[in-house]
Amino acid sequence: MNEVKHLYVHVPFCRSICFYCDFCHRIYDQELAQKWLHRLRKEMEDALRPGYETIYIGGGTPTALGYGELKTLLQLLKPYSAQVCEYTIEANPESLDEDKTALMKEFGINRVSLGVQSTDEEILRSLNRKHDFLLIQEKIALLRKYGLDNISVDLMYSLPGQTMEKLQKSLDDILSLDVPHISIYSLTIEENSVFGRKGIRSLDDETEADMYELIERVLCGNGYRHYEISNYCKDDRYSRHNMAYWNYEDFIGISLAAASKVGNRRYTNTRSFERYFSSNDIREEDLCLDKKEQMFEHIMMSLRTDIGLDIKDFENQYGCKIKEEYPQGVDNPHIVIEKGRMYCKDPAILNTVLLDFME
Repeated sequence: MNEVKHLYVHVPFCRSICFYCDFCHRIYDQELAQKWLHRLRKEMEDALRPGYETIYIGGGTPTALGYGELKTLLQLLKPYSAQVCEYTIEANPESLDEDKTALMKEFGINRVSLGVQSTDEEILRSLNRKHDFLLIQEKIALLRKYGLDNISVDLMYSLPGQTMEKLQKSLDDILSLDVPHISIYSLTIEENSVFGRKGIRSLDDETEADMYELIERVLCGNGYRHYEISNYCKDDRYSRHNMAYWNYEDFIGISLAAASKVGNRRYTNTRSFERYFSSNDIREEDLCLDKKEQMFEHIMMSLRTDIGLDIKDFENQYGCKIKEEYPQGVDNPHIVIEKGRMYCKDPAILNTVLLDFME
């Protein structure tokens, strides 16, 4: 357990539900939130040890918590955050205020991921988002006032009603914020989301591909490094926590629906509040991966990034030669091997490339 250096904490509350979202969450309720914090304390005592290098508080919406509950959460995490180099919290503009920002600064949070999704007001309303671009600008200024300048913003594309012109405007608006990190996500329709139940669909594949290319061209043309399929950064401010996932390092996840990977085991906590509160057995899924499964996952995750896979480390870890183990994959024309690393030339088609590694 002491070898694990990365911790994820899931906050299962939101002040409103975005129509595309199927994450584990409930509308914020003070009594339920306090009950959750009480149960979370016990889970921490059972599962955690000091010494994490990254902590990521996600959700849900962590800033949906009231000031007192957010303070309690950060106090609970304090014994585990002394050695943290990157301490991230997700926030929505409408639930982030000055008191919560000061609290985040006080407890050592040094990175904020802000939900933007779009700057087009019509599209934001269609997603059931409650902010506008002016509020985004105000909250970015607030974070910087407290020295929290390691800011990431989320941008979605392939949204119903979104045109290339609207996407370009959102990109221009986000560039004007001069944030060091941008994450992009195409709309995926989840069956249990509001969009899924209403039969809403994302845009056609050709338009989605054109939008991806536009984002790539605009962001890279403005000094951003495309370091992972869905992520761009400036000044080397990549997400160290997420890089742990892509480098296939171990991590612990706590709270409802949180996933963990420790050695050859993957497990996920229950999504059920009732089970989380009433049972010591909160694991919904517990898988033991064999060596072949671990090797494939390691390759799949590493090829998402622009630094690719360290071949020597991989071969030492699994006791094999990658060219002998995956001859068809290595020979794929989109795979490049140089200076001891293996890359995918175009991570946008990674799923197709990985078929050769599966065979």
